[in-house]
Amino acid sequence: MNSDKYKTIKEKAIGEGYYSEKRSKFLAFAHHVDSVDEALELVKEYRKKYYDARHCCYAYRVGFDGTEFRANDDGEPSSTAGKPILGQIDSNGLTNTFICVIRYYGGINLGTGGLIVAYREAAADALANSEIEEKFIEEEVTYSFSYPMMNAVMRIIKDMNPRIINQVFDNTCEVTLSIRKGKADELRTRLNKLSFD
Repeated sequence: MNSDKYKTIKEKAIGEGYYSEKRSKFLAFAHHVDSVDEALELVKEYRKKYYDARHCCYAYRVGFDGTEFRANDDGEPSSTAGKPILGQIDSNGLTNTFICVIRYYGGINLGTGGLIVAYREAAADALANSEIEEKFIEEEVTYSFSYPMMNAVMRIIKDMNPRIINQVFDNTCEVTLSIRKGKADELRTRLNKLSFD
């Protein structure tokens, strides 16, 4: 992964997928999540909504570096559900992503190979119907300065275009800015240099 970029599903845009095999139906849902707690909350919601389904299998990967992840088979044979779902998240290079696949059992066993294909295809379909976006990891920079320095500070802000999170203009002024991680040091250096000019 690039140092300050990552790919994820667009927030509040749920990708839905579907796969059926030998009367078993697999409904897949892909979401953007910012934490493990958020992913586990979605598991509870899907279990409640599809209470009559045989399995609610899921996988997620969270964190800019993708270090937190989990794959859950929910009673399916080991590694036949969660792992193929997680495999789809990984093969698309995504993080902060959660996919749940609900299975309605059709009465015919699919075997381990059939299950792996079914969960993989359902997850892939959900991702194909998701809006994927590239985001930047941002870092906050706070800078305090005296009022006469206002124009110089604003020139740097206009030039580097960080998001202004907070600003206080008084005898002592302060701005809190959020900028792409790869540019944070440059912003800090340019602002700090003003103090010595």
